[in-house]
Amino acid sequence: MKYFVLIFSFFSISYINAQSSDDCISNLSIFAEYYKVKNYESAYEPWMKVRKECPKINAAIYSYGKRMLEHFINSYDGDVKIAYQNDLLSLYDEWLINFPSLKGRKIIGEIISNKAQAMLDNNLASNSEIYNTFNSAYAQDRSSFDDPKPLYNYFKTYYELYKSGEGDVTLSLVFDKYEDISERFEEVIDGYSKQLDILLKKEESGQSLSSREKSNKRAFGINSNASTIYLKNLNAIIAKESTCENLIPLYRKNLEENKQNPIWLNRAASRMDSKDCSDDPLFVELVELLHNLNPSANSAYYLGLLNDKKGNESEALKFYNESIELETDNIKKARILYKIASKYKKTNQFSKSRNYARRALEYQPSLGSAYLLISNLYASSANNCGNTQFEKRAVYWLAAKEARKAANIDASVRKTAIRTAESYEGRAPSKTDIFTEGNAGKTIKFNCWIGLSVTVPSL
Repeated sequence: MKYFVLIFSFFSISYINAQSSDDCISNLSIFAEYYKVKNYESAYEPWMKVRKECPKINAAIYSYGKRMLEHFINSYDGDVKIAYQNDLLSLYDEWLINFPSLKGRKIIGEIISNKAQAMLDNNLASNSEIYNTFNSAYAQDRSSFDDPKPLYNYFKTYYELYKSGEGDVTLSLVFDKYEDISERFEEVIDGYSKQLDILLKKEESGQSLSSREKSNKRAFGINSNASTIYLKNLNAIIAKESTCENLIPLYRKNLEENKQNPIWLNRAASRMDSKDCSDDPLFVELVELLHNLNPSANSAYYLGLLNDKKGNESEALKFYNESIELETDNIKKARILYKIASKYKKTNQFSKSRNYARRALEYQPSLGSAYLLISNLYASSANNCGNTQFEKRAVYWLAAKEARKAANIDASVRKTAIRTAESYEGRAPSKTDIFTEGNAGKTIKFNCWIGLSVTVPSL
């Protein structure tokens, strides 16, 4: 569920229309006051009056009403519970009629997908019917279908139809659905990242955030993290099917009819790359077809990857740079740079890896995984930097510092980053070591590839 704050203004002209009467406004006020103190039993009667007599007076009828009905569903059993469950579905239908837009933004996809989620949560329909409701939301209004839980269950219900043999769902269609929904997840996450990056850049410039901006920063982080978790769950489902043994023959079978389809070619190449199937000749064929048909940031990246595998470092670098130049979206550019940084890390080219990770952070300051990568690079070099054992272990202070940066700016990696930082701090010189060496306050310069210095903490 999204983290957001509803601002209720009874006297806002934009919320109250000609349908309003004194009774409607009065009941709306009474219902809202009870709602705010969570006295839902007392709020119910005035809420129902407003809902029936003036359904267009305020969108809170539906957003607040939804929460009230969910409370009643969790509080009662038997026929009463069933009545509230069915009424919740009716409320979504009314919501769609009376407030399909809010503040100029269409929310049809949000409403229908939340209805489908309620059907699933309360076991009110068959898997097929629930999937069709999710699919209707996605088809009608993809832009507002961005709540991670319904988005995840949209795919999960489709996958379960495939596993149960219902309908005509094939493995190929499952992959297509996965690619589409995972791309939607990435769009949602990227949207939060862009908004978060604006605030981080403002902070970095020395400006203070307003209370609203601080609240938004927290909300963006929470929403992005929730979406990232559900995307990982989505990936876990498809991982059972997307093995190289399944992917290669499937893509080979469908290649001929998709040779002129850049979307299919890009998705197939991306899936093979992510599953480490890029050593197969099919990957080469896919990449060359894609680049000849529609040169793009992705196709150039894959050509760089192919040349990397062949040991053609200069050609690989040329295509990597071309990939970055072709990409116009900052978040996607950062993602490519991070991929390149990760590839160089795997081949122990640490300096190049850090350079690309730093460039990724220039385009996406909220990319905590890039700080974590740099942190791991430093930690991996501890034995090769410094002249003494103390200096070698001092590298871990640098590594921990980068991990702390990741924890501070990216909720999706915060737990991992904190654990990483604590682990590295535990490997750094202790207070006893500092006292014994007499190094408190001393600056240690690392002349290896790291090329940085660290100040020993004072006792």
